[in-house]
Amino acid sequence: MTESAENTNSAIFDIHDMTVAYDRRPVLWNIDLTLRNPGLVAIVGPNGAGKSTMIRAAMGLVPMVSGAVRAWGAPISSQLTRIGYVPQRGSVDWDFPISVFETVLMGTYGSLGWFRRPGGVQRDLTMQCLERVGMQDFAQRQIGQLSGGQQQRVFLARALAQQAELYFMDEPMAGVDAATERVVFKLLQSLSDEGRTIVVVHHDLRTVSEYFDEVVLLNVRIVTSGPVATTFTPANLQATYGGRLSILDTMADAVQKQVETE
Repeated sequence: MTESAENTNSAIFDIHDMTVAYDRRPVLWNIDLTLRNPGLVAIVGPNGAGKSTMIRAAMGLVPMVSGAVRAWGAPISSQLTRIGYVPQRGSVDWDFPISVFETVLMGTYGSLGWFRRPGGVQRDLTMQCLERVGMQDFAQRQIGQLSGGQQQRVFLARALAQQAELYFMDEPMAGVDAATERVVFKLLQSLSDEGRTIVVVHHDLRTVSEYFDEVVLLNVRIVTSGPVATTFTPANLQATYGGRLSILDTMADAVQKQVETE
């Protein structure tokens, strides 16, 4: 993606030749992606393009047929304490008997090591993270008693408690209200301003130019990737989606108008 003074081995995140298959059918094919600079990165593509699979495979949650994934020049498996993950809400058991506070506190476990219990420092951090997403008043609520937007805020707070340098977020805006979306992106922008890298599986093409610094256009293969200003173009959208989105022509017009006014 964008160049920097760092060499390839010191890239924040690097995927080389990733292929993933389900029942012998490839869902990702020969994926190569390098992120060199902190910032907000959107992964965009049609349904079934492999967006969620790519970040799950990168973290070792889905097996790869081939490929290698590195973070800061080392195998990603050795760097997981520096990486935060926010899964799709639909993959979470919301009936599990755990409170909002306990859910977020779990984000501190990675820094404690084996056999250590969270103490006052971790509990204070947990409340700070809940306050940052506006959920401090729900600390003792069972997570299944929350609305969809509130649940997503809790999982963002848990990711904050990890104090990670690289975050993967799987459609954090899916099914949330407008107020939660604003909270989420304000938070993501603040993390970016602090020098973090946030990779987001994103479905709303209308907000890519507004929220993100870079974009990855994916449809089983990576069609292209780079800065939003030069990559999120009508031609690249057409190459990614083909005729699979009814709003594509409208989006292309919107993107072109934005380019013309800049």
